[in-house]
Amino acid sequence: MEPSILAYLIICIFTVAILYSCVGHGGASGYIAIMTLLGLTPMIIKPTALMLNILVSAIASVQFYRAGYFRWSVFWRFALTSIPFAYIGGYYVLPAYTYKYIIVFILWFSAVQLFVRPVMQTNEIRLPSTPFTLLMGAVLGLFSGLMGVGGGIFLSPLLILMGWAGNKETAAVSAFFILVNSCSGLLGFVSADHAIPSYALTFAFAAVAGGFAGSYMGSRQLPVLGAQRLLSVILVIAGYKVLFT
Repeated sequence: MEPSILAYLIICIFTVAILYSCVGHGGASGYIAIMTLLGLTPMIIKPTALMLNILVSAIASVQFYRAGYFRWSVFWRFALTSIPFAYIGGYYVLPAYTYKYIIVFILWFSAVQLFVRPVMQTNEIRLPSTPFTLLMGAVLGLFSGLMGVGGGIFLSPLLILMGWAGNKETAAVSAFFILVNSCSGLLGFVSADHAIPSYALTFAFAAVAGGFAGSYMGSRQLPVLGAQRLLSVILVIAGYKVLFT
């Protein structure tokens, strides 16, 4: 890889990690968009995005957990089925075209709803139906593994729009959700005898630095309404990147 392209990737990954970790995300859709625009192959993009996702979401998970926002009662209802299905999805390297327009619709619809919806307060939270969340967890897990993402970009708007978590709680649950699904998806990828690119480790430092900065701001500094609007903008950008890359 040329030094100029490598430097550009490092800067972009650092920036993406900051923006996404503010709302408890790992940034996989952003990494995928950047690497796709630079002409990298899916065999490189998928494991690299998953690895960076693991690093950033792990940092965000710790930050939001220490700030007291993690809700196990919400998390396990989705994670129980998402983890094995993320492994199944990670095992296969498939083109994303079948899911492309559906994903873009979901992202943009959720973005509009989040932007116009008032801030959800903690005392308004109600627990979701377990059968429904187990089914959704399986669907999100499979998508996560197939696409090389953690699934948080789909889970976050669902939690808020359905009134299952407040903004900060959503970020905390999403961070843990992304972490376990990304680990499961990467394990599935490696189990299929695929290799992780060696220079993916070079991007790890940029992702970790951005993850620390963004998750600290998101868990302690960024106002609730600001986090909600930021998530809305991120969903619009992610949808655009998926549609045109």
